[in-house]
Amino acid sequence: MNLPHPPNLPLCDLHIHLGASVAPHVMWSIAHAQGFKLPVKDYWEFKRMITVDPNSCRGLDDYLKILHEWTERIQSSPAAVERSVYEIIGKEYRGSRVEQIELRFNPMKRNQRGRRDLDHIIHAALRGMDRACLEYGVKAGLILCLAREFDAETNAKIVRKAIQYRSRGIVGIDLAGTESNTIELGESVGQYAAMFAMAREAGLGTTIHTGETQATNGEGVIAVVERIKPDRIGHGVRAAYNERAMEMLAESNTTLEICPTSNLHTRAVASIDEFKVILGTFVDRGVPITINTDGTYLCDTNLEREFALIRDSGALSSDQLERARQRAFEVSFLD
Repeated sequence: MNLPHPPNLPLCDLHIHLGASVAPHVMWSIAHAQGFKLPVKDYWEFKRMITVDPNSCRGLDDYLKILHEWTERIQSSPAAVERSVYEIIGKEYRGSRVEQIELRFNPMKRNQRGRRDLDHIIHAALRGMDRACLEYGVKAGLILCLAREFDAETNAKIVRKAIQYRSRGIVGIDLAGTESNTIELGESVGQYAAMFAMAREAGLGTTIHTGETQATNGEGVIAVVERIKPDRIGHGVRAAYNERAMEMLAESNTTLEICPTSNLHTRAVASIDEFKVILGTFVDRGVPITINTDGTYLCDTNLEREFALIRDSGALSSDQLERARQRAFEVSFLD
């Protein structure tokens, strides 16, 4: 029994980034409309520049470099953010029948280092979301990302903005960026605990990127679950190699936001065969999982393809995949 085709079955994407999911032709249009000086003159060169080449991508840092150098800079205006949010939500509904979506981004990386007003950036994102929801009848919410490379006060400001706009459609906070070493994973993760507690008390959902590089095998997951206690974890695939991490995830019922193609591109997972082992291990240990995209255009995918990849490889059975589909709706911050 195969999973029904997504146009006949609604999907929910819990982990999708604004900077990684706008179509290249839309980014090209935004860049030219803003008079953005590009290093290339040809559209096809531009498309290659903002898309991950799985054959040359050496890891997460290469993946993030595309976002930081180009897409986030091109999206650094209220008009660009509004159009980007609107285009993503509509495209995901049309392409994969994504009827519920939580789109995440860091507003501080869209305000040109303070030259743009942060509230205008957030309002623009909410306007784009409202337009798309009105047109397509989907449910959507925004997650504001903190950054590991930011200082504590900057991250705290993002949390305060998320709380301020909770009634308008901000549904949660996230922490993103490369986990540089095991010291950070264990000791420094505590600096975020108070911020996440503040967000939880205000009714926001919480999720954190961790366990997404070959350099870690669940240490970050353990530290995060112990010290921060998020509702969900972004990626977390390396926890499959740590019994204690899996035990903690299962006991706390912390859901993993699995992003198959992204994890293959960044070398967090070496092959689809390894993915079969990882997902099978999570299911056996009772670790709750969902399937997501991370970045549709950066990774040249959509949610329908992510489900098909897992289904066709035999990484999960049809019943297990269907459970993952249902769970995304159940653990969504929108509910």
